[in-house]
Amino acid sequence: MTWTEVCALTDLPSGSHKIVDVDDVGIAVFNVGGSLYAIEDICTHDGAPLTGGCVENDVIICPRHGARFSLETGAALTPPAYEPVDTFPIEVRDGVVYTRDDRWD
Repeated sequence: MTWTEVCALTDLPSGSHKIVDVDDVGIAVFNVGGSLYAIEDICTHDGAPLTGGCVENDVIICPRHGARFSLETGAALTPPAYEPVDTFPIEVRDGVVYTRDDRWD
């Protein structure tokens, strides 16, 4: 699989996120206290975007119904979501953040 450039690391300060399209999949990349996470930007409960929801530590809260997901593992932590979101690898090279969709490798 090919790595897709997200942004310069300096353009992703702590507490922020960027969304990138990788093979028609919206991947949200978060910087939480210097730790980078990448998840599919879709709530498994109702298909709405997760970005726009609050991030608490390494958990994102769906803005529509309050389901919580681990940014690290993708696990659904609270109802009404029961299925995890997909997570993706992150790599930083020469100050640039990259991700890829390796689910089908």
